[in-house]
Amino acid sequence: MAILIDPPAWPAHGTLWSHLISDAGYDELHAFARRLGLPRRSFDLDHYDVPASLYEAAVAQSARPVTAKDVVHALRGSGLRVRQAERETVAPLRRRQYLRAEWSGLGALVGIGRTRQAENDWHRLGEHLLTRWNEPHRSYHDERHLEDVLLALDHLATRGERLSPATLLAAWFHDAVYTGAAGDDAGSDELASAHLAAGSLAALSIDAALTSQVGEFIVATTPAREVRDPAAPLAHLLDADLSIFASSPHRYQQYSLAVRAEYAHVADPDFAAGRSRILSGYLQQPAIYRTATAQQLWERRARENVSAEFEGLLQVVTAEGAGSGVRRAAEAE
Repeated sequence: MAILIDPPAWPAHGTLWSHLISDAGYDELHAFARRLGLPRRSFDLDHYDVPASLYEAAVAQSARPVTAKDVVHALRGSGLRVRQAERETVAPLRRRQYLRAEWSGLGALVGIGRTRQAENDWHRLGEHLLTRWNEPHRSYHDERHLEDVLLALDHLATRGERLSPATLLAAWFHDAVYTGAAGDDAGSDELASAHLAAGSLAALSIDAALTSQVGEFIVATTPAREVRDPAAPLAHLLDADLSIFASSPHRYQQYSLAVRAEYAHVADPDFAAGRSRILSGYLQQPAIYRTATAQQLWERRARENVSAEFEGLLQVVTAEGAGSGVRRAAEAE
């Protein structure tokens, strides 16, 4: 078994990147990446993208320097290569593997008993949550969002943030109930998710204080809810929940279209007006993110993405206002 890395030669985000692979299996690769301090979101189905700044460290930790061709040949020879045509099929499988592994690890972290019954109960709860996250009416608030939140928390951890079990549990439950309620019912999904967490965790004899904290964290994720000076565990969750704002332009467009799809029943002008008010609230804050680490990682790109969407929505609102004026003038005649 060997970990291989090619020279940093692929330009992106102002630096050059290498490919880090294993010629034997992904478990070995993930373990090496953790030791190197790479966030899990650097994993791209069959390899990790490694910035040039970490190339020498990877080699120092026993990664074998090879050529780019050697990397491709090794992936092919091991059967681990994911071809471009396979990516769309493989991505959701990798996502589900990651989520199940994270849930299993979380069980150990919160002290789930080692009896077969306790392990089975924890497993069933995880599968139940994944079923909820994959309900057919969801477009954005699905298991990809759950994965994004967990990956963002992992990214914060690689930068030295200490994650609380309450934060991780709240991440799993925070949109477990999702109906897309708005208006007078806004916040009902978060309350229902908190209620689900309380009942589910109590049934597994999870510490009552921890369970209560999880519920409080979930309610705090209600959009536009004012949360002043949260302690680090809640700040981590709030920052991770909004990490999508700092995604690539392509991923951000996917996100904004998915949000629109969840409100397909709302007319364009009304959606644009409501959505622009929410985004404006974030832009008016001194910082979108609560922790210094998240601000360093995501603030600039998040403001660029949110500002661009806000400007587009504002054009819809302005056009509708002008159109309404024309219609009123015509009716007056």
